[in-house]
Amino acid sequence: MQIESYKPQHLDAVVRLSLRAWTPVFKSIQNSMDADVYRAFYPDGWHASQQKAVEDVCTAEDTNVWVAIDANSIAGFVVVKLHLEDSMGEIYMVAVDPDFQGQGTGSALIEFALAWMKDAGMSIAMVETGSDPGHAPARRTYEKAGFGLWPVARYFKKL
Repeated sequence: MQIESYKPQHLDAVVRLSLRAWTPVFKSIQNSMDADVYRAFYPDGWHASQQKAVEDVCTAEDTNVWVAIDANSIAGFVVVKLHLEDSMGEIYMVAVDPDFQGQGTGSALIEFALAWMKDAGMSIAMVETGSDPGHAPARRTYEKAGFGLWPVARYFKKL
């Protein structure tokens, strides 16, 4: 596996793998969240909003994106945002194709992103994820990489 800078021709593969990777996550979110709130968040379904989010982040000027390539296939991707005022790098988005999960691709992408942040002069790294069961693999990967949990309570109510 190799990690290389994202190129526009990677977009379709990155979108496809992210939607496949996040299918169980969004099922878990739907099961964990109030149904009215979930529908308010995703009125056109989560696929549409998540596809737009991936497309936007891959083309944004304030993000740095890399892809993991294995056997000529895009196995995963990671997006980093730098918050220079805080000397903090943020792993903003990461996903691994289900066909490549459990093989260290996510860990390799995280390690790559952390090294890149450090080389960019950042002194803190941050990543955010859900506490629902669907995000458990992500939490394990972040903890394995040395991230410490800072508990946050976020509440939602449909108006």
